[in-house]
Amino acid sequence: MRKIIHIDMDAFFASVEQLDNPELRGKPVAVGGSGQRHVVAAASYEARKFGVRSAMPSVTAKRLCPDLIFVRHHFERYEEVSSQVFDILREYSDLVEPLSIDEAFLDVTTDRKHIGSATIIAKRIKKEIREKTGLTASAGISVNKFLAKIASDIRKPDGMFLIGPEDAERFIEALPIEKFYGIGRVTAEKMHRLGVHTGADLKKMDLPALIRNFGKTGSFYYDIARGIDNRPVEVDSERKSVGTELTYEKDLTTRFEIIAELYKVEKELMERLEHAGTTGKTITIKVKFSDFRQITRSKTLRNHIRSFEILHREVSEIRRSMKLEGTKIRLLGLSVSNLETEEEEEKQLDLFEE
Repeated sequence: MRKIIHIDMDAFFASVEQLDNPELRGKPVAVGGSGQRHVVAAASYEARKFGVRSAMPSVTAKRLCPDLIFVRHHFERYEEVSSQVFDILREYSDLVEPLSIDEAFLDVTTDRKHIGSATIIAKRIKKEIREKTGLTASAGISVNKFLAKIASDIRKPDGMFLIGPEDAERFIEALPIEKFYGIGRVTAEKMHRLGVHTGADLKKMDLPALIRNFGKTGSFYYDIARGIDNRPVEVDSERKSVGTELTYEKDLTTRFEIIAELYKVEKELMERLEHAGTTGKTITIKVKFSDFRQITRSKTLRNHIRSFEILHREVSEIRRSMKLEGTKIRLLGLSVSNLETEEEEEKQLDLFEE
């Protein structure tokens, strides 16, 4: 029987800001801009008590919590702390699957320190994270990824919850469908229309009905309603892309505004690439217009980006092909994918030198 742990850092971005700025501790904090078009990237637990959530428009958040303090994001700092956390996780298992910068699955069926008990391992991980980073994490423990993910949310923040194999069926049957990992708001609303409100309701639907209503994902819903999730913990810490974007309170409409703002995005992206010690071949520009229509354009180069001059030249060429002048732009984004680390680059250079 597998032993799976899900580790989830508590209100990660906001908690890092409170850690680094003592005057923010105990206060409602939102990471993100406070303007008309900004959204909340993360909210502290003090802010969540007022209903403030990530992805919420900042104006709505401010209305819910008039004393909300907005702080600018510091992604380099979040990445630094995240790296510390993942170093701790990999001390306990060779099978660590990052889900994002602040959460991961671990398969500790065979753990590196030969502890044996997944509960003890989770307790030690939480203790080490607190001691080495000053932050708290919540842990979920069970026999598969689906149950471990749900378990980690039960006693947040700084909590731990075990769903044993003998408790899984009863737990799932009582669980509201909105709490199911992998079922979002739109799918939950569709399930409600079909009379599905809990795990017990979902379990009553047969496989053909689920596939008819939800396509291939119906098979996944059929299994998780029965506590079945055979997905392995996949070790894939390789970063797929590096990117950044800016949302504007006032639409960009002139050629000068577009070029100037895109230049700022280019500079920030180059800084992130350098900080991550990576480079890439594929450049993607994302543009969101005032009517929320969104387009992207990509270009893959023959060689990796070695300098800001190359990045700027290629981005400018893509921009000209998009014919953005005269449009109303509310967001500009830029990313580089098809990545290569500095170590890989050095190996390639050594190979060619030989």
